[in-house]
Amino acid sequence: MKFPSLTTLLCLPLPLLAAERDDALKLPDVLISASRQVESRTATSAANTVFTRADIDRLQPSSVTDLLARVPGVQVAPTGGRGSLPGIFVRGTKAAQTLVLVDGVRIANATSGDSALQFLDIDQIERVEVLRGSRSAVYGSDAIGGVIQIFTRRGEGQGLQPRLRLAAGSNQTWQRSLGLSGGDGATRFNLGASLDETVGIDSTGPSYASDGDHDAYRNRSLNLSLSHSFNERFEAGLNLLDSRGRREFDEPRGSSPQVPYSNFAVSSLGSYFDAQLTDLWHSRLEIAHSENRDDSRDKLTHQSSPFNTYRDQVTWQNDLTIDADNSVLLGGEWYEDRVHSSTDFNEDSRWNRAVFAQHRFHGERFSTELGVRHDENQQFGGQTTWSGSLTLPLNARNDLLFSYSEGFRAPTFNDLYYPGFSNPDLKPEHSKSYEVQWRSQLTDSSRLETSLYRTDLRDAISYDADANTMGNVAQARINGFEMALDQQWGAWTSTLGLALIDPRDRKSGHTLSRRARRTLSLDVDRQFDSFNVGASWQAVSGSYNDETNNAPIGGYGLLGIRGGWAATRELKLDLKLDNLLDKRYSRNLYNYQGNDYGYREEGRTWLLSLTWTPAL
Repeated sequence: MKFPSLTTLLCLPLPLLAAERDDALKLPDVLISASRQVESRTATSAANTVFTRADIDRLQPSSVTDLLARVPGVQVAPTGGRGSLPGIFVRGTKAAQTLVLVDGVRIANATSGDSALQFLDIDQIERVEVLRGSRSAVYGSDAIGGVIQIFTRRGEGQGLQPRLRLAAGSNQTWQRSLGLSGGDGATRFNLGASLDETVGIDSTGPSYASDGDHDAYRNRSLNLSLSHSFNERFEAGLNLLDSRGRREFDEPRGSSPQVPYSNFAVSSLGSYFDAQLTDLWHSRLEIAHSENRDDSRDKLTHQSSPFNTYRDQVTWQNDLTIDADNSVLLGGEWYEDRVHSSTDFNEDSRWNRAVFAQHRFHGERFSTELGVRHDENQQFGGQTTWSGSLTLPLNARNDLLFSYSEGFRAPTFNDLYYPGFSNPDLKPEHSKSYEVQWRSQLTDSSRLETSLYRTDLRDAISYDADANTMGNVAQARINGFEMALDQQWGAWTSTLGLALIDPRDRKSGHTLSRRARRTLSLDVDRQFDSFNVGASWQAVSGSYNDETNNAPIGGYGLLGIRGGWAATRELKLDLKLDNLLDKRYSRNLYNYQGNDYGYREEGRTWLLSLTWTPAL
């Protein structure tokens, strides 16, 4: 396979760039999240990484977070074992400063700001898009570090395609998934269900005796997508993803022994109406609902602490083609968050409404993009964010991009109203980012993308020790460099990602906690007729567990290998070995009786899977 040149991609005919999203989701060289519409990846100003279903099947990741760890500039810091809450840092920003979408629906917890990516089953996912850099001018709050969008599995255009997957692995891991997709010229559907279970590992070292058990994990997931084209100009559909189950975890930091576990549920339901009103006007209306529920319990005290958040969302977008070189995006968005919890919040709901616009010009000598969005929030009032970019084609194979973007993050319900330490007078966090990118099609089978950026954060929300409450007291400066190199040599494929980052607190000069300064990811794969083999190497430098940089965390490197055999056209066997060298490592520390210890991550693990896709 050869990579298309920049000229080829930029000159793609309109029917391909405006193709149905279900078809576009399977293409590696297009992007949907940057401007909420299908476009060439080279036509957008956003630094981006795309994983298609074919990439997921080849790489055999254990989870969505395992996949994200391969993205340059993205760091994943779990707290031990499957289903543990991961810290996800995109370009040095914290998890709550990155917007996470499932089929266009916001899924973040409105109380903590975290998105439950660890609970999304990889078998139910068609595509993952990662945008690095602020996109608040398009998406509003939370998109300071970037945007992660998950697309659920879609149906094929013709006939019925059943699929069955069974897997067994170390730590008594069992995975089962079953699906059926299909359709005809007008209607497509996909229905899938999966069950993922593992006994797990003991995620802590020295701790209470009650923490000495293995921390089990169980996840049941359901995915449904349905679309129907009424004619050539009007289509409607819906997408559903529901993941729920139970995870066990340790709590060594408490004042007394506990045997905690959590019943969780993450779901999104979205419907859309897509219309080509004229040859130059395309309109899309999306209506959605999402839920993020977590009920933490303790077997010893029988206490229950539910934190459930619900969100309703409506988005209306209009794409206008002015002429061959100019296009305009106009839209509006409304969403409302509600909280139901055992904790008594002073306020338990708020709405946000917004309008946004973006103009794009594409010429032979340069291209530009200018975007603006205004949000009006029930709690903190109005916020306006801007973004702009300039693209200079140096020649047919090289582009130079300059961009500026603003971002903001609204305070969460915990920041504003949680009893004891919240502050209802908090303002949103703000950011300004500057970036230079060089994109080069080195050869027909080799592509290089680099980014040099700076992000300044102000009014960041942190605990104010002097006032004994939350405050807009933190400031940060993040400098970074990223490189992604994709190469193809005959049957060999390789992807190299490198990130260098210097994230600092502006007041103290200390490195921001749990951010490694250097990360590297390398995937190499080879196809031998019906056999395929591959290997992955991930290296992460040291970091600090605290803001004062007194609790260092060691760096590490992880090696994994994988292979597959297509025994027949309908039957495939896959085997992978993760952490082949059985490296002991941690990305988080916990304090027990005055000493810091690292959470345990899984050592060497294996997983053998069988996938059957019979032809009907």
